[in-house]
Parts: sequence; C-alpha cells; structure tokens
Amino acid sequence: MTLTSVADALQRILSGVMPLAREDVGLRFAAGRTLAHAVEARMTQPPSDVSAMDGYAAIAADCATVPARLKLIGESAAGRAFEGDVKSGEAVRIFTGAAMPLGADTVVIQEDVSRDGDTVVIREAAGVGQNIRRAGQDFRDGDVLIETGRRLTARGILLAAAGGHAGLSVFRRPSVAILATGDELVEPGAERDDGQIYSSNSYAIAALVEAAGGTAKLLGIAADNRDSLAAALLDANNVDILVTTGGASVGDHDLVRPALEVAGARLDFYRIAMRPGKPMFFGARTVSGKTQRVLGLPGNPVSALVTARVFLVPLIAKLLHRDAAFETVTAALAAPLAANGPRAHYMRAKLDETSSPPRVAAMASQDSSLTRTLADANCLIVMPPDAPAAPAGALVDVMKLDF
Repeated sequence: MTLTSVADALQRILSGVMPLAREDVGLRFAAGRTLAHAVEARMTQPPSDVSAMDGYAAIAADCATVPARLKLIGESAAGRAFEGDVKSGEAVRIFTGAAMPLGADTVVIQEDVSRDGDTVVIREAAGVGQNIRRAGQDFRDGDVLIETGRRLTARGILLAAAGGHAGLSVFRRPSVAILATGDELVEPGAERDDGQIYSSNSYAIAALVEAAGGTAKLLGIAADNRDSLAAALLDANNVDILVTTGGASVGDHDLVRPALEVAGARLDFYRIAMRPGKPMFFGARTVSGKTQRVLGLPGNPVSALVTARVFLVPLIAKLLHRDAAFETVTAALAAPLAANGPRAHYMRAKLDETSSPPRVAAMASQDSSLTRTLADANCLIVMPPDAPAAPAGALVDVMKLDF
C-alpha cells in the first residue's frame, strides 16, 4: 500500500477546518487564550506629556547657563497634576509619571539640583524635551494593539489592560479526548503484571494539547476488544478531536480502526511515510451534527508524541485561527548522517544555538520506544525522504521541541 506523505497528510487533516466559536472572558482568565477580535486602545498612553524621572519641571532656556536659580512654585505628582503655568524663572517639583505643567519643556533630574527653601539651583544644563515622555508615545486611542489570532501571554495581558480592556473576545479552546488502547497498559502507579507497562502516551499528549491551547480529556485505557473500545468511544462524543494511541497497525489485536468505523468514523488515510510514526491514521465522524476529527496515533511513546507534534498541534492551531505551519531553523550537522530511506525521518537531536550557524547532533539511538532519549533531546532533525548521506557541517532543517 502506498504511504501518505507528511505534507499530504497534513494538508488533508487541515482541509476544511474553520476556527471555533468566539467567547468572551475576563482579562484575569485570558492568559493562554487566542484572540478572536483585535484589541484596540481605548485611550492614549501616556494621555499627556509626563515626566520620565523625579526632578524639576522648568523651561530649558532658563537652564542653558548653570548654575541657574529658579523659584519653586508647586508640585506635580502622578494623578495630582500642577494646575498652574510655569513662567520664565520658575520651576515645579515633579515626580515620575506626573503630567508636565503648562509652559515647562524640560525636566532636570533631582540629582542635578540643590534646593534652598523655595529656590532651586540647577547645576547641569537641560535641553528641550529632556526626561519627558510625550503623549501617545506608547500608543494612541484607536490603535490596534494586538492582532486577531495571537495567543495571549503575560505581555499581551499587560498591553490589553493598559489599553483599557477588562475582558477580551477569544476563540473557544479545542477539546481533545485521548484514549489509550492495549491489554499491556496499566495506569501509572497501579499494580502491574509481568509484561505490562505503564500508560504514558495519554499524559504526554494531554500536556501537549494544553500547551498548544486546547483542553484535554483522558478516556483511560481500552482493552483489545470491541466492547471495551465501543464503550470508551461513547465518552468522546462531545469533543472536537478524538485521539487514540495504539492499535493503529494491522495486527490481529489492532481493533481501533474497525471500532471507529462502527462508531461512524470515515477514515481518510492510514500509514504515513514518516518515522517514527508510520502506523497513523486520520478520519472524521459526525456527532450531534458537528464534525469530529479523529487521529489514530501509534502506540510507541516516541512515535505517538512526534506524530502528535507534527499533526495534532497544527490542527489545534487552525481551530484557533493561528498559523499551522511548521517552524524550522537551519543548523549544521555536528556529525555525518547516513542516507535516509523512503520515509521522512524526524530524528531526536540536540541543538546548540551558541555557535554560528547553530550546530545539531543526532542522538545515538533513534528507537521509537526510548522515552528517555526523547526527554534528553531538544529538537528533531527533519530528513526528507530519500535524502542522500550528509557530511558533518551540512545544513539541515531542525524542528525545536517546545513540548
């Protein structure tokens, strides 16, 4: 059977995917959410010229020749502006963030001034505009502060709050149900028999889903029989994406695809021209009038997590109206690589970005069951199908591991 290329598989997974519905959330709960509507400033910041330092507001011409003696006529503090005008020969005590008094065009920092009662002595000359933040220097009323599709970090929250927003319009988080399958699996921490292993894929994929902006629902472990799979799939009816791990191959105990077809799924493709991750499938089913995407990931832990990064994360991104494209950097090989076979190879590796160009070294073993190797890696070298042998120093594409 012909294998589906990574590019073709990704295109088919993302085809027809539209952003989810919008919802409003309070600013306190907007971190990590994706903007569904651009954020516009509701004020000018600063709203007027303000002092950038503690010091004295004066007229620059009066401070051109020092020492200069000026009469102190008042004080301007943040939130309590001086209401009069500054005339030649006068100065106003001013604090950081306070509005500039009318007539003043410079601020002399307090370290350059001495004071004797109501007289201040300017010891260092100050030019026009010195130590002043102009009105609108940060942004102006009506400016677009954050574009639609941006995921909100602490920096974005800061900007939205400064712009006057108590709440924001965001896309609903994609919901992802994750079902592990296999008689050999038990939950971490549970008693296990010889030949059984702890179920790790679901927890790793759930962490990946939530880091990507979705919400994860763990469906537990389904045994290798049709009844167990059918019962587990009933709990996945109300999610946007269903992810299964294991049972995706063609063995006698690989019953996931038949169970999904019985549950109404239409499978688009299975078997991908990539390693790790060849036994992966994709399909969709209609549940309560809505389309649910189904990703069947391999059971090997590394295969499951790598395919989730390559296919599931872009799907979540598109549901959130974010860029779903791969982000890669170019790095030089620290050691030669053998020629690649007919499948794209996502090789666990370590990237050193302190050199120019960055250097990358593949891990010694690429066995797809080795979770420790994946944990030690910080990137994946992306080798195209049938790539020739590459010598040390050759440039390759690298996908940083951000999960």
